[in-house]
Amino acid sequence: MHLSNPALLTDETYVPGLSRESVAETYGVPLDDVAKLGSAENPFGPSPMAVEEVSAALLRMDIYPSWTAEPLREKIAAKYGFTPERIICGAGETEIISWIVRTFAAPDEGVLMYEPCFPMYHLSADSENRRCVYVPMGSEFDFRVDDYISAIDDSIRIIFLTNPHSPTGKLMPLEDVCCICRAAGKRLVVLDEAYIHFSRTKGGLTLLNEFDNLIVLRTFSKAFGLAGLRLGFGIGHPDMIRAMLALKPTWNIGQLHIAGGIAALNDDAHVDRTVDMICEMRDYVAERLGHLNSFRMIPGSLSNFFLVEIVDPAKDSTGVFQALLKRGIIVKDCSLSFRGLGKRYLRVDVSLKKHMDRFVDALTELDGS
Repeated sequence: MHLSNPALLTDETYVPGLSRESVAETYGVPLDDVAKLGSAENPFGPSPMAVEEVSAALLRMDIYPSWTAEPLREKIAAKYGFTPERIICGAGETEIISWIVRTFAAPDEGVLMYEPCFPMYHLSADSENRRCVYVPMGSEFDFRVDDYISAIDDSIRIIFLTNPHSPTGKLMPLEDVCCICRAAGKRLVVLDEAYIHFSRTKGGLTLLNEFDNLIVLRTFSKAFGLAGLRLGFGIGHPDMIRAMLALKPTWNIGQLHIAGGIAALNDDAHVDRTVDMICEMRDYVAERLGHLNSFRMIPGSLSNFFLVEIVDPAKDSTGVFQALLKRGIIVKDCSLSFRGLGKRYLRVDVSLKKHMDRFVDALTELDGS
């Protein structure tokens, strides 16, 4: 079969976290004992208000939704202080990322990102024959903003930033985001704030009033607990949004998405409960991991996950990943999930105390082996 795009012949795809069911079946661990710490999902589940409204919306499944998800755009606009024409909704942030790559960079033009980064940036760019440009982070995963700005040459069209960063969880100061937006000129800066709730900051939405070349992405998958519904949104200049609407699939957002998203935005109690627990457990697990010799938590995460460095040269990420699976613990092996990290790191979700204890107890056992 002839393919119009040879880049699609790659074997590299996104590597999702394993399911609790598959680990329970493979390793004989009771399902309730499996600690799923590899997908950054909400430990408290979906927003109860969203569940109620999605259930009610089942009776509207026979009716086509607004093709732009207008009721949800209006709700997002009211929640964050913008107008609906500045907002676009997608089946998760990942769909919007693919539109951004197709809309704002031509084949062989540059897409700038940190290494490591959320893999959908380079997977989307590679699949569309855009040229990925990487700037390595520092030895302690500092952002090296001057180096990042120096990489913005005439070939660059899109500049990705994740804040808090994935997979480190580190937060870039807004002053640095501003510097990058200024240096970008007319190039598009994408500020991906999928995990911003867990930083307990307001994020970069206010910068949209200063920079027409900025789009801010957010998701309903994390703090709102709607990962399985697949819903995200972007806020940018109206001209930017109109351009993406021209290629957006006509009905990518259904009645259930619209109902669930509107309700979730009203459910501040669910978000607050989730963020409070994540922040408490993030500090708790950091203290416990500080007593180990073979493993080190990379400091500074303000997200719902963190990086663990494998210090012992006799161990590597794949071996530790497999050893944890046998104990019913799912994490991310960064050698499979993130370019540039090699076999020295695991990404681990922050979750309920029972799961954090199970994880640290397992690493403690491996620490002495």
